[in-house]
Amino acid sequence: VQLQASGGGLVQTGGSLRLSCAVSGRTLSNYNMAWFRQAPGKEREFVAATSWSGSSTRYLESVKGRFTISRDDAKNTVYLQMNALKPEDTAIYFCGIDKYNKRTLVNDVDRYYWGQGTQVTVSS
Repeated sequence: VQLQASGGGLVQTGGSLRLSCAVSGRTLSNYNMAWFRQAPGKEREFVAATSWSGSSTRYLESVKGRFTISRDDAKNTVYLQMNALKPEDTAIYFCGIDKYNKRTLVNDVDRYYWGQGTQVTVSS
Protein backbone atom coordinates (compact mmCIF):
# COMPACT_ATOMS: atom_id res chain seq x y z
CA VAL A 1 0.00 0.00 0.00
CA GLN A 2 1.21 3.52 -0.83
CA LEU A 3 0.00 6.82 0.55
CA GLN A 4 0.88 10.17 -0.96
CA ALA A 5 0.04 13.28 1.03
CA SER A 6 -0.07 16.70 -0.62
CA GLY A 7 -1.46 20.18 -0.14
CA GLY A 8 0.86 21.51 2.54
CA GLY A 9 2.46 24.93 2.37
CA LEU A 10 3.15 28.20 4.12
CA VAL A 11 0.18 30.21 5.37
CA GLN A 12 -0.41 33.04 7.79
CA THR A 13 -2.20 32.66 11.09
CA GLY A 14 -5.91 32.34 10.45
CA GLY A 15 -5.43 30.90 6.99
CA SER A 16 -6.64 27.61 5.54
CA LEU A 17 -5.17 24.61 3.80
CA ARG A 18 -6.67 21.41 2.43
CA LEU A 19 -4.51 18.32 2.61
CA SER A 20 -5.12 15.34 0.37
CA CYS A 21 -3.92 11.77 0.67
CA ALA A 22 -4.14 9.47 -2.32
CA VAL A 23 -4.03 5.77 -1.52
CA SER A 24 -2.94 3.07 -3.94
CA GLY A 25 -2.63 -0.66 -3.56
CA ARG A 26 -5.64 -0.99 -1.32
CA THR A 27 -9.34 -0.17 -1.60
CA LEU A 28 -10.09 2.57 0.86
CA SER A 29 -13.65 1.68 1.73
CA ASN A 30 -12.90 -1.01 4.34
CA TYR A 31 -10.29 0.90 6.29
CA ASN A 32 -10.08 3.55 8.95
CA MET A 33 -8.01 6.53 7.90
CA ALA A 34 -6.13 9.02 10.02
CA TRP A 35 -4.00 12.11 9.98
CA PHE A 36 -1.13 12.57 12.40
CA ARG A 37 1.46 15.32 12.61
CA GLN A 38 4.99 15.66 13.87
CA ALA A 39 6.65 18.90 14.87
CA PRO A 40 10.45 19.20 15.18
CA GLY A 41 11.69 17.48 18.30
CA LYS A 42 8.28 16.06 19.16
CA GLU A 43 6.60 12.69 18.81
CA ARG A 44 4.03 11.99 16.13
CA GLU A 45 0.66 13.25 17.36
CA PHE A 46 -2.85 12.13 16.45
CA VAL A 47 -4.87 14.82 14.68
CA ALA A 48 -8.00 13.25 13.18
CA ALA A 49 -9.44 9.95 12.06
CA THR A 50 -12.45 8.68 10.14
CA SER A 51 -13.93 5.23 10.43
CA TRP A 52 -14.05 2.78 7.54
CA SER A 53 -17.83 3.22 7.33
CA GLY A 54 -17.57 6.99 7.43
CA SER A 55 -20.01 7.06 10.33
CA SER A 56 -17.63 8.35 12.98
CA THR A 57 -14.72 10.72 13.32
CA ARG A 58 -12.27 11.67 16.06
CA TYR A 59 -10.24 14.82 16.55
CA LEU A 60 -7.44 16.10 18.70
CA GLU A 61 -9.07 18.45 21.17
CA SER A 62 -7.08 21.45 20.01
CA VAL A 63 -8.25 21.13 16.39
CA LYS A 64 -11.93 20.49 17.02
CA GLY A 65 -14.06 23.04 15.20
CA ARG A 66 -11.14 24.03 12.96
CA PHE A 67 -10.18 20.82 11.14
CA THR A 68 -12.43 18.44 9.23
CA ILE A 69 -11.46 14.99 8.00
CA SER A 70 -13.36 13.52 5.08
CA ARG A 71 -13.01 10.67 2.64
CA ASP A 72 -13.94 9.93 -0.96
CA ASP A 73 -13.79 6.19 -1.36
CA ALA A 74 -14.53 6.42 -5.07
CA LYS A 75 -11.31 8.40 -5.48
CA ASN A 76 -9.41 6.41 -2.84
CA THR A 77 -8.56 9.71 -1.22
CA VAL A 78 -8.85 11.20 2.27
CA TYR A 79 -8.77 14.91 3.04
CA LEU A 80 -8.03 17.19 5.94
CA GLN A 81 -9.55 20.66 5.72
CA MET A 82 -7.71 22.96 8.09
CA ASN A 83 -9.16 26.37 8.92
CA ALA A 84 -8.17 29.08 11.39
CA LEU A 85 -4.62 27.79 11.40
CA LYS A 86 -2.31 28.67 14.28
CA PRO A 87 1.49 28.66 14.55
CA GLU A 88 1.27 25.64 16.84
CA ASP A 89 -0.24 23.67 13.93
CA THR A 90 3.14 23.84 12.19
CA ALA A 91 4.33 20.28 11.55
CA ILE A 92 4.76 17.60 8.96
CA TYR A 93 1.35 16.01 8.40
CA PHE A 94 1.10 12.30 7.62
CA CYS A 95 -1.87 10.28 6.50
CA GLY A 96 -2.28 6.70 7.58
CA ILE A 97 -4.41 3.71 6.70
CA ASP A 98 -5.39 1.11 9.29
CA LYS A 99 -3.41 -2.09 9.03
CA TYR A 100 -6.62 -4.09 9.46
CA ASN A 101 -9.99 -3.79 7.77
CA LYS A 102 -13.31 -2.94 9.41
CA ARG A 103 -11.89 -2.42 12.89
CA THR A 104 -12.93 -0.07 15.64
CA LEU A 105 -11.58 3.41 15.07
CA VAL A 106 -8.45 4.10 17.10
CA ASN A 107 -5.84 6.83 17.31
CA ASP A 108 -2.91 4.52 18.01
CA VAL A 109 -0.02 5.46 15.73
CA ASP A 110 1.16 1.84 15.56
CA ARG A 111 -2.13 0.71 13.98
CA TYR A 112 -1.50 2.60 10.76
CA TYR A 113 0.66 2.35 7.69
CA TRP A 114 2.20 5.70 6.80
CA GLY A 115 3.36 7.45 3.68
CA GLN A 116 5.50 10.52 3.18
CA GLY A 117 4.21 13.61 4.87
CA THR A 118 3.53 17.13 3.73
CA GLN A 119 4.92 20.19 5.49
CA VAL A 120 2.51 22.73 6.95
CA THR A 121 4.00 25.98 8.21
CA VAL A 122 1.87 28.66 9.85
CA SER A 123 3.53 32.03 10.28
CA SER A 124 2.57 34.41 13.08
